[in-house]
Amino acid sequence: MSKLDNILKQVGNDLDRFDTIFKKQLQSNVPLLNMVLRYVASRSGKKIRPALIFLTSSLFGDISQRAYIGASMTELLHTATLVHDDVVDEANERRGFLSINAIWKNKVSVLLGDYLLSRGLLVAVENNEYKFLQVTSHAVQKMSEGELQSMEASRRLSYDEQTYFKIITNKTAVLLRSCCEIGAISQDQPDSIVEAMGNFGELIGIAFQIKDDIFDYTNSSSLLGKPVGNDIREKKITLPLIIAFKNSTQTEIDQILKKIKNTKTIKKEVPYIIDYVKERNGIIESEKIASGYVNQAQHILNQFKESRAKNCLMDFSLYVIEREK
Repeated sequence: MSKLDNILKQVGNDLDRFDTIFKKQLQSNVPLLNMVLRYVASRSGKKIRPALIFLTSSLFGDISQRAYIGASMTELLHTATLVHDDVVDEANERRGFLSINAIWKNKVSVLLGDYLLSRGLLVAVENNEYKFLQVTSHAVQKMSEGELQSMEASRRLSYDEQTYFKIITNKTAVLLRSCCEIGAISQDQPDSIVEAMGNFGELIGIAFQIKDDIFDYTNSSSLLGKPVGNDIREKKITLPLIIAFKNSTQTEIDQILKKIKNTKTIKKEVPYIIDYVKERNGIIESEKIASGYVNQAQHILNQFKESRAKNCLMDFSLYVIEREK
């Protein structure tokens, strides 16, 4: 059993109950929509985000019904963003299965994403969870901004470290932040604790994305199942390459950028660029930076008393940087 499986096992009963509640949200009287929703339900992942909500909630007591409401709306919104992302990225696969747009094309995919987004918002409104609504709406806004920032950075071949961290904070970390905030809110914790747990989620989210960007130079990415070098082919300059540039001359940087710009030859240049990044310590230094974010996250947890939930969150923060895929 993997470290992640052990962590998820601690809230296994809660995830099983959540699964039943969530699948009820994926039902419609429209035959086509119901067919697509059943496909979505059958292809759900490990439910890391609901698990993070439950673990954070259990840090402050027994998991309440509010946590299940928060987990349902978060997973609905997360699923909506994945469906829309596949359209934007023209991706034909998701977690090893055909994507929605690969089967039902873009029109159905966009409308499905809109439906899931509205369902997520309605879950909050129907249960008068307006704090949840505020947190998740902010997260969706930031995620959209992050995607657009990423597209612009790729177009300009930006290798500015500050821009990189702004993008990954918005694209990835903000949703994990919202999960931890919702977990604390579900237990009526004061704003200071909600903020602290939000910071914890954001820090491990940043570390998670750095690790995923490292995988692009070592093995397949866990978030999308992308092949090695996919970010390079898509002209995305992530932290390992940014660090390699910091350890290079301007002539070397210009040479690499020229290779990335050349759409016709970029595919065969990927191995060369990967070796270049490794030689310039892009991988090693990125791993150190990711570990630094995890250390900050663990420092936040140290203010809370010892508990099984705290230990699981500690383990989750380590899993983020120790995972191999």
